[in-house]
Amino acid sequence: MQIVFMNRLSRMSGANQEVFAQLWIGEEEGLWRLGWRDFSGEQEAGDSLWYEGSSWNEMLCVYRHELAMKMGEGYRPLIDGGFHEEDQHSSRSQEQLRLQYYSEQFGNDAVYEELCSWRRGKASSERKAPYLLASNRLLRMISTFLPRTSEELLQLPGVGEGKASQYGEDWLSITSAAPREHHFPLSWVNDVIDEESFMSWQYKQKELKYRRQLERLRLRRVLLQGIEEGQDMAQLTVLSGVSRREVLEVAEELEKEGYPVEKLIALELREVTSEELNQVWTAFELIGDSFLKPVLFKAYGEDFAPAEGLDRYYERLRLIRLRFRREHPGTLNAANGL
Repeated sequence: MQIVFMNRLSRMSGANQEVFAQLWIGEEEGLWRLGWRDFSGEQEAGDSLWYEGSSWNEMLCVYRHELAMKMGEGYRPLIDGGFHEEDQHSSRSQEQLRLQYYSEQFGNDAVYEELCSWRRGKASSERKAPYLLASNRLLRMISTFLPRTSEELLQLPGVGEGKASQYGEDWLSITSAAPREHHFPLSWVNDVIDEESFMSWQYKQKELKYRRQLERLRLRRVLLQGIEEGQDMAQLTVLSGVSRREVLEVAEELEKEGYPVEKLIALELREVTSEELNQVWTAFELIGDSFLKPVLFKAYGEDFAPAEGLDRYYERLRLIRLRFRREHPGTLNAANGL
């Protein structure tokens, strides 16, 4: 096997004892291997094979995920840039990450729960998904830094003029009731953060990010194989363990990247009449393929309300849209709104 990459890492362990390890990538006849080797003094203490296979992309995902885990444990590389990606954060981005880190470590749980309760009620009354109103990250920051005014609220990353205008009064009514010992602006946060702890937290965030990427990559591979074998949506959901909606989302990604998914489309549309297909196709030609709701009502009528609900019809539209976009590449639009 030919070693194509190697990096040495170290961390402090116990009574100021430095522990070393090596991370390596090897290749032999198109087979990639990825491993980790621990050392104790001059002696090798253990060797772990993290990946063995033919996919460079999967190996790279495993590499990034496992390296982030090790760096979260305190290991630091001899050669920087170990993630092999653009890894530089702007000063503004670093400032936002520090505020996020601080809010996760020192949040006011009571205020956070009150804000979450507000979000549930507001989402229900406005018929919106809760995350569209405010993310967990934003509510955690608000609950930690307890802004008293709109000017202070706007200093938090994730709060723009629109959100402040819509929901700022509600948020401030909650935060103003809680005692606060710190002040704005929040430049003091940099001085109270332990840098080593902050770095470990950053690598934990990377670990989560790369784990999601790895899971997505493996899901795509499973679904591609299932589609090639002629499995339908129901079978693919069992095979992959994800919802029909997520199967469709991956199918759309694969189609956009040029992978063959027509077998799945043909299976799912096999019972749809040619008349219905033509109605939907014509609706796409007249309205465009950005949003499905107007296409649905154009194809099936303004008063269309089947007893079984609309989910399967939206699913049908998304499958037909894949064919439509294949034949009309100039109209391709990333929006998948309903």
